[in-house]
Amino acid sequence: MLETRAKLSGAEALIEHLQLVIAKMRRELFGPRSERSQRLLDQLELQLEELAAAAGEDEAKAETASTPVQGFVRRPKTRRNFPDHLPRRRIVHPAPACCPCCGGTKLSKIGEDVTKTLDVVPRQLFVTEHVREKFSCRACEKIHQPPAPFHVIARGFAGPSLLAMILVDKYANHQPLNRQSEQFAREGVELSVSTMADHVGACAAALTPLYELIKAHVFAAERIHGDETPVPVLAKVKTRLGRLWTYVRDDRPFGGADPPAAVFFYSPDRAGEHPQQHLAGYSGILQADAYGGFEALYKPDRKPGPITEAACWAHARRKLFELADVASKARDKTSAVISPIAFAAVQKFDAVFAAERSINGLSPAERLAVRRKDIAPLVSELIEWMKQERTKLSVHNSVAKAMNYMLKRIASFTCFLEDGRICISNNAAERALRGIALGRKAWLFAGSDRGGERAAIMFTLIQTAKLNDVDPQAWLADVLARIADHKITDLAALLPWNWRLARMDRAA
Repeated sequence: MLETRAKLSGAEALIEHLQLVIAKMRRELFGPRSERSQRLLDQLELQLEELAAAAGEDEAKAETASTPVQGFVRRPKTRRNFPDHLPRRRIVHPAPACCPCCGGTKLSKIGEDVTKTLDVVPRQLFVTEHVREKFSCRACEKIHQPPAPFHVIARGFAGPSLLAMILVDKYANHQPLNRQSEQFAREGVELSVSTMADHVGACAAALTPLYELIKAHVFAAERIHGDETPVPVLAKVKTRLGRLWTYVRDDRPFGGADPPAAVFFYSPDRAGEHPQQHLAGYSGILQADAYGGFEALYKPDRKPGPITEAACWAHARRKLFELADVASKARDKTSAVISPIAFAAVQKFDAVFAAERSINGLSPAERLAVRRKDIAPLVSELIEWMKQERTKLSVHNSVAKAMNYMLKRIASFTCFLEDGRICISNNAAERALRGIALGRKAWLFAGSDRGGERAAIMFTLIQTAKLNDVDPQAWLADVLARIADHKITDLAALLPWNWRLARMDRAA
């Protein structure tokens, strides 16, 4: 018994240590590539899995003699309500023709029990035949025929719904073209990767005018969110890091009526000239992190005007949260508090965030009034407390460095107290980039810089559709079917928010 308990405690100690190391390394996954240690992380996770299994086995052996056995309790029934718009297929099982007990035939129905299951019909590929009949006039002997329908791809054979499905699977569902080609082959249709790649390029070119309209809509906003994320790009020796930048317009937090939208750009590196080029004609409020490439945008003598810097409280909180609470997986029920000072700072940050949630969606004037009354005292208390605690810490202390991130930029962190349009965080831009971060492990890399530029166009269209509660695949299918013969002066009607309203009107 003592030997088993000793083994158990030793394994648990090592598990907690490895959990801490893994949690720290996971925090660094979004850092520069040179700072990652993915292979070591994988090895630690495998070792942790073995130790967890061994510890569980030892614990079970140690407690076998005194473990009380609880009686079985049946889980209460839960009723699942499936969406009403789903079609129903009713299968009535035949009732007995006579009573199984007495053999009588006078049976009367007194009710029924219905068991519902959710099922699916595999997608069906079909061929659409456009028939154009020819007619000849017996009077003038002229031949007449309806014109050929427009197609988004010249001499293309893929219909708009198929093209939309390929685009959404690639850019929203993170399915590279080679995997899609394999799936089509299993369904009996040969679609090569090169053919689908040609289709993707042609669709990106056809949809570029909509991309330009969305970009103009985003940069017409008084306040935008900005952020970027790395994108591996295929190269001769090894992949190199490109960047996808996003700028998001979302006026809903301060009661704005204009529709939300997100525009993406691609660049081969992270140089500061890229955001300066993206925002060359913009003057307003930029909510972003403390990336040095944005500094030139905040200069007072900038043309056409300076951009107001609004710092992100979520970034400042995250730096302290990493030092305050690095917890293991929830099922392990363990937590290690590294710094009590950082933990106290996070609690003060959370009080500010909680007060901000109560004014989400109000007008700028209403938000400003609440901030001056309730939130400004919390911010002042937090800053003064951080200044006092900072004097007690070494220059090289991790908590001190996390505090300096905010204390060196107090003006940009507190400007939201004087402008009701400004949000407290840059989460809108981070949410727009989340799909790219999740998909990187699936598609691994972009094939080239031009591939990154096409990805920026498609991410712009898909993310904007999602922000407006529009199904990207349904919208793209309809747009691809209509854009070739649509009036170029009325392209705004095809934008997601206008398309959604028109569809609602037709349904009504």
